[in-house]
Amino acid sequence: MGKATHARRARILGLTIGCLLASLAWADAGPATVRGQVRAAGSGAPIPGAKVWLAPPGASVRSDRAGHFVLRSRRAGRAVLHVSHPRFAPWRAALTLKPGGVVTVAPRLRPVRVKLAEAAAPKPSVRRPSPRKHYRRMKMSRSYGVGMGAGGGRAGFMMSAPRVRVGGYLRQDRPKDREGYAHTPDGDYHHTTQRPLSTFSIDVDTASYSNVRRFVTQQRRLPPADAVRIEELLNYFPYDTPEPTSSHPFGVAVELTEAPWNPKHRLARIAVQGRKVAVKNLPPANLVFLVDVSGSMYSANKLPLLKRSLAMLSQQLRPQDSVAVVVYAGAAGVVLPPTSGERQDVILRALDSLRAGGSTAGGAGIKLAYKVARQAFRKGGNNRVILCTDGDFNVGQSSDGELVRLIEQERKSGVFLTVLGFGTGNYQDAKMQQLADKGNGNHAYIDSLLEARKVLVEQIGGTLLTIAKDVKIQVEFNPARVRSYRLIGYANRKLAARDFNDDKKDAGELGAGHHVTALYEIVPVGAEGGKVGGALRYQRAAATSASQSGELMHVKLRWKKPTGSKSTLATFPVSDLPGALSQSSQDHRFAASVAAFGMLLRKSKHLNGYSWRQTLALAAGAVGADPGGHRAAFLKLARAAHGLR
Repeated sequence: MGKATHARRARILGLTIGCLLASLAWADAGPATVRGQVRAAGSGAPIPGAKVWLAPPGASVRSDRAGHFVLRSRRAGRAVLHVSHPRFAPWRAALTLKPGGVVTVAPRLRPVRVKLAEAAAPKPSVRRPSPRKHYRRMKMSRSYGVGMGAGGGRAGFMMSAPRVRVGGYLRQDRPKDREGYAHTPDGDYHHTTQRPLSTFSIDVDTASYSNVRRFVTQQRRLPPADAVRIEELLNYFPYDTPEPTSSHPFGVAVELTEAPWNPKHRLARIAVQGRKVAVKNLPPANLVFLVDVSGSMYSANKLPLLKRSLAMLSQQLRPQDSVAVVVYAGAAGVVLPPTSGERQDVILRALDSLRAGGSTAGGAGIKLAYKVARQAFRKGGNNRVILCTDGDFNVGQSSDGELVRLIEQERKSGVFLTVLGFGTGNYQDAKMQQLADKGNGNHAYIDSLLEARKVLVEQIGGTLLTIAKDVKIQVEFNPARVRSYRLIGYANRKLAARDFNDDKKDAGELGAGHHVTALYEIVPVGAEGGKVGGALRYQRAAATSASQSGELMHVKLRWKKPTGSKSTLATFPVSDLPGALSQSSQDHRFAASVAAFGMLLRKSKHLNGYSWRQTLALAAGAVGADPGGHRAAFLKLARAAHGLR
């Protein structure tokens, strides 16, 4: 045996011993750790639900609700960290991993920008393969699994959606586009001498804004006019309205300028700001998640998004809070009985077990959810059913009238209702609006995890805690100074004048920290526009001392305590002292731009030639500090909608 052979064997032995020692050192030191927090570039807002993984292939994780993640790898040397999210551009960075080492990174993801030219361009058609060539065999299969609810509750339904096997691949059936929206006409002008009182219920819902965003950014088309409720667009954003300093649960501010779209008219903004309550000071919560697990909920933007959204909310619960999970498909069942908020593993396991399939017996589910809420009722606490669905009820009590009467009956128990809408194609917006309105609750549409975070984490107090119920606003206009007026939005919230003093009349609820904005376009005496019916022969405006006092209008609010039955009245006279729009607050100008955006989407006849470019310029000049980045996001949305005209 030659010297070369001995040398070669020695080298091989040395390499083997080196690898063995390295592996022992690795096992001793433990895996390498990569940790960090995913944030949005610019605003710095945390991004939950981002996918984080290492290449060469290794484990992947999702960032938590605060954007944090932790990855562990037993591979040493060079690696590439990848971060992705549907609403942001991908991010990656080269790393060097060492046994037992810790690498801290700070991914900053840039929001995906919508190019107007791309947004305006039609999507290319997709040529589908010939059925005869590729679809050799089609098998319809439907499977249902029934398991015991987590925590030892009754059996809950865990069902899978109808599936079709096509050419070796499973394809989910997709519903036809049959979304339902109630007709909401533009508010017309009213002559002050004929109708001096304008009365409406407040509305804190925000579903219309996120739904409009879904149409524009996901489906690349403008929404139908009836899907655009201007009051919900206005109330989506935070404003710098002072909180109450008195015993009232809310503060009120009024601002008056010329109207952007018609300088001869005036724009009055009535702002109501609910008192904010810290999460730690919220009363104990008794929550029942009522989850639609019917076949129509199989899509990724329905049940999967719903489960992750409720998981976010569950992680905010405290030991003194309780949560139950009730599901309904062809029938209703309890998956999780009332369980303490500290038992996160049990709650999350129950949510994760849900599957979609079957018809939709919404009425049975609502009855069962209220029954569970009553059995666990917390006196002085927050008792609430949170209905999560696309609203497509088709079994049992399914008509709007039947469901509304059911909700009106159930709300007498003192249990409030929150309605969270999900999905596309068969989303029944009108039905869900009615249920939330009659159930002493609020309605939000969840189109993404970011929206779920906004509604269920950032605004948890307003979503879950009602500080005033049956809140009504009535404005009396001075005929000596106001020729005519119109309320912008609130078409389905208007009340008769006599309803204002009627404590039996149901109205909207105000949650902790909620904001309500109402805009009136006012035509002063002597100004043109705002045409209404002809002059009256037998009526004349009565000249009173108040009409000659310089007041433009008199604002009145009525509300009840959450458990009360007698209302309280507050009044605010408003002087006729309009300011210039350019000198008004950023809140006022931004609200005006949002209203103009809504009127453009609705093709309103009241815009007087006001254009998209003017609306965008008005919004761009009123973004301000913008905590949370919501106003900047609105500006991008408006630009994208402009490109889709």
